[in-house]
Amino acid sequence: MPYFKPFKVIIIGFDGVLGSALTGALDIFSFTGVSWQRFLDEPVEPRFDVQIASLGGADIRCSNRLIMQAHCDIQNITECDLLLIPTIGDSIDKVLSRNATLIPHLKRLADTKSDIASNCSGAFFLAAAGLLDNKVATTHWGYASKFKADFPLVDLQENQFVTQSKGQSADQSGNIFCAAGGSAFYDLALLLIERYCGREVSTQVAKTQIIDSKRGNQNSYTNVTLHKPHSDQLVKQVQEFIEQNFQQPLQISSLAAMANITPRTLNRRFQSAVTMRPIEYIQAVRIEQAKRLLELGDVTIKSLADQVGYDDISSFTRLFKRATELTPKEYQEKFSRLAI
Repeated sequence: MPYFKPFKVIIIGFDGVLGSALTGALDIFSFTGVSWQRFLDEPVEPRFDVQIASLGGADIRCSNRLIMQAHCDIQNITECDLLLIPTIGDSIDKVLSRNATLIPHLKRLADTKSDIASNCSGAFFLAAAGLLDNKVATTHWGYASKFKADFPLVDLQENQFVTQSKGQSADQSGNIFCAAGGSAFYDLALLLIERYCGREVSTQVAKTQIIDSKRGNQNSYTNVTLHKPHSDQLVKQVQEFIEQNFQQPLQISSLAAMANITPRTLNRRFQSAVTMRPIEYIQAVRIEQAKRLLELGDVTIKSLADQVGYDDISSFTRLFKRATELTPKEYQEKFSRLAI
């Protein structure tokens, strides 16, 4: 059985945290690579090393009065693969005020390769640290008005289950994820597990935890992967049309006509908003879908090309290799070797 070095996950614990969000995150990541293997009587191999960190390593008083013991002191954490900020269960303003000394540590870890993710009202911590300025984010719909009033520089997408944006500078190579309230946390967790461990492992977790993912289909993950944060609504509409119709023949002239602009203007606005031309975006969406199909199981090259909108197999194979530096067959073999 292959050996996997576990990814390091740090969950921020603070007084006033929602107890179920804290323990839920601990459980779902801790049992990745464990539960499925136990059910099948296979050797377990945890895919994540999960620790709860608090200021000074102090005990955490959850909003339901549960007392949780931290594993470590956040001040001693110099790096991690993923930093999670769970839901604020008490008064948001009170919790932010009483835990203001956490903010410098969020900024510090944001200046590393770490991905950072918040659940529900946990996004208020990220916004207070300035990490969401001029970026897309989401939170519970009940907090949307307050969030917008408190942090007008953030592009809040309260109708989204999960959002993703890039770090603020070249030094911040990680991504910032936000999930909306309630069960949207499971969508975020499955997305992150897929990001680190692949779709097969994410599917295993969904099955063992009996999670009905709201993402529904693979296109939604493509949206999170490829959607660049920007404010051009016209470009966003064209992006969504591409992502929903990538299997069909797509012409730039037709997309431009649909948007009631010229092809030249569409190209210019795409370049400005997502740093790629529309044709490049179409190709990227199709390649992402092809990768998912290859990861899911055995598929012929012809069938694969057909399913992602290519009639010319050689053209598809050439584009796939340019994007991944692997042929479709090589990509599938590599994934199979990494999968449990």
